[in-house]
Amino acid sequence: MSVKHRVTCRMVELRDARREWKADRDVWKAQWRARDKDAENSGAPEGGPMGPPPNGFALLPWLLMGLGAFSNLLQGKTANPWIGGIGLFVFNSLYVSVVFQAFDKRRREARYTLLALIAMGLLTCGLAITYGGSWLMFFPLLGLATGAVVRGRRLGQVGLGLSALAGTIGGLKEGWDALNIAYGTFLSTMVTAAILSLAEAVRELRAAREELAHRAVEQERLRFSRDLHDLLGHTLSVIVVKSEAARRLAHRDLDAALTQVSDIESVGRQALTEIREAVTGYREGSLTTELDRARSALVAAGIEPVVRQSGPPLAAQTEALLGWVVREAVTNAVRHSGAARCEISVDGTPERVRLRVHDNGRGAAAEPPEPGIGGTGLRGLAERLGAAGGSLEAGPATRGYTVTAQLPVLSGSPEADAMLEPERAG
Repeated sequence: MSVKHRVTCRMVELRDARREWKADRDVWKAQWRARDKDAENSGAPEGGPMGPPPNGFALLPWLLMGLGAFSNLLQGKTANPWIGGIGLFVFNSLYVSVVFQAFDKRRREARYTLLALIAMGLLTCGLAITYGGSWLMFFPLLGLATGAVVRGRRLGQVGLGLSALAGTIGGLKEGWDALNIAYGTFLSTMVTAAILSLAEAVRELRAAREELAHRAVEQERLRFSRDLHDLLGHTLSVIVVKSEAARRLAHRDLDAALTQVSDIESVGRQALTEIREAVTGYREGSLTTELDRARSALVAAGIEPVVRQSGPPLAAQTEALLGWVVREAVTNAVRHSGAARCEISVDGTPERVRLRVHDNGRGAAAEPPEPGIGGTGLRGLAERLGAAGGSLEAGPATRGYTVTAQLPVLSGSPEADAMLEPERAG
């Protein structure tokens, strides 16, 4: 088979590969256009999708640097054309293999990729020493492949060593013109590594940003579900208890029944306001307000309330968290305990505050909170207090059921505000 026939076959293969590449490119474009449209319709974060990942096709056009050696083969200016043709084919094959492996971290760091790169280096040195001239241009191509594969601290040493090798061999064959080869080799190695590393870092940052956006949405959903559970659970329980009281009193004392109905209206209006605040994410409860509501709910349910509060004034953030605990514990006592008496005590020191809600019912108010399990009720409160550096314990006592919450006293500083920020904005 003649050299001309082999070259013709090679050109046909290249044309076929180019057609396949164009077909793949059209498919990728269609896929990413569809993803762009889906991301736009689903409200993706600003900046849009990351686009198709880079691949080895981006480095294939640089193979044109070897056209000089290929031209020498066609024109018969190369001694032992069989050796040169085989060397050219093997180099191109190794180059394509290496650059396509370079865009996947696992394959880039695999042993066979390193062996292929070493084989490229040995082949380049052999062709350059044998032929010189335009064959020296394979050193910058080797630099491109090296920069695509080698990353990190070793890059500088490898780049300098490869450039020195190219300059030495080029100097033996072409004299001072070898400085251009050495400089081109160093530049192609470092620039390729820098660009690919930067592209990889940008994609990782965008992926991290999308992950943070997804987590923010999940946190907001969790906050919203917790607030709705705590608000509606307590409010509806109070409405049910007061409705039952109004029904019982309607036959004996109409004025007292109307008072209960008026309380139901007031509770309903307050619930609407609180739900709007919860939806906007800026609701902060007051412990005094929650204690007053707890008294009203307990009295309407026929439970004697005993409320004691001592210690220094508390920051708004601390009151907000303790208010949630009072609301949930009293709601559970009204709905489940069947108690005749409920004691609520708040004891504070300059460093720590302790809230205790104890009823003398049958001790089945709610399931105790379990670490790492969130969602509603006491489990959600345990997560909230844990995030603020506190703790929540709940369970049957000797007579009844006890809920105990402890919190460090928050000073109202920016750090304390940031601690409760997930409750406000998810």
